[in-house]
Amino acid sequence: MSKLSPADLDRYIFSRTGAANDDLFVGAGYGEDAAAVATDEGTMVVTTDPISLAAKRIGTLGVAIASNDVAACGGIPKWLVSTILLPEPDVDVLDDITAQLDAEATRLGITIVGGHTETVAGLSRPLLSLTCLGPTDRYVPTSGASPGDAVILTKGAGIEGTAVLATDFRGDLESAGVDVETVDRAAGFFDDISVLPESAVLSSVATAMHDPTEGGVLNGLVELACASGVRIDVERDAVPVRPETRAVCEAMGVDPIRILGSGALLATVPADETDSVLTALADEGIEATVVATVESPTDDDECGVVSDGEHYTGGVQDDMYDLWD
Repeated sequence: MSKLSPADLDRYIFSRTGAANDDLFVGAGYGEDAAAVATDEGTMVVTTDPISLAAKRIGTLGVAIASNDVAACGGIPKWLVSTILLPEPDVDVLDDITAQLDAEATRLGITIVGGHTETVAGLSRPLLSLTCLGPTDRYVPTSGASPGDAVILTKGAGIEGTAVLATDFRGDLESAGVDVETVDRAAGFFDDISVLPESAVLSSVATAMHDPTEGGVLNGLVELACASGVRIDVERDAVPVRPETRAVCEAMGVDPIRILGSGALLATVPADETDSVLTALADEGIEATVVATVESPTDDDECGVVSDGEHYTGGVQDDMYDLWD
């Protein structure tokens, strides 16, 4: 599994969006987490996301990831439509998935309003596709970063990836020498997957926000930088990584900044707002770190991210994908 290039997305996706509509405020675009549609009562944020790899907690992650995309645009996730595709008619698997969907949606205050469930020949594991909707008073795009803005990362790299490794690959981790207590704490990172609390703090001042998912924090930074037409130089040591994440990533041979990154929120804020934003996040008990400053590229080819001497201008492959092969 790998991400399509920005050029392929432009050619095959973003240029083929059906009839024009004056109510579409923000539509499909590289790096954008969600669309924004004008309604009589304000702006509605709409997003959709599939999930198939995290077998143990697929329902929990599905709700969190879909709602994160709405929150990362400044919206309040309210409604969810759930499509569940199963490789075979297994009611025990369906029971697990729908119980997880119900519990996480209830925890986050989201109503599941409908969906579709069926079995599909050829699937090797369950597949979810979730659509989330919610209103916003101020839509925050991925593409709004400006030179001079501070780049803030909440929590740390690989939050989602850490939790998935600790559950789907627990036996491998213990065989590699990771102690049981560390694996247990890592599995507890599922409780940190939602970014609704930090989005509520940041949405009123952020120039751009983005929820890093596949490809981790590194790919999230690339998408934000390319969507905004800017350059971001980031030192690896500037990106916070929790000890549990380091332990499970080292055992599995993956890079913490290139694994499933939901649970962190990337935001750019004006330099003169940085201290007050960090204080507000700390007051809510949310870890946050300034990892870089947005820079102006000298030409179009310089948009993207520079890290460890390498220049990234397109999708970054997630290190975890190969673990399921």
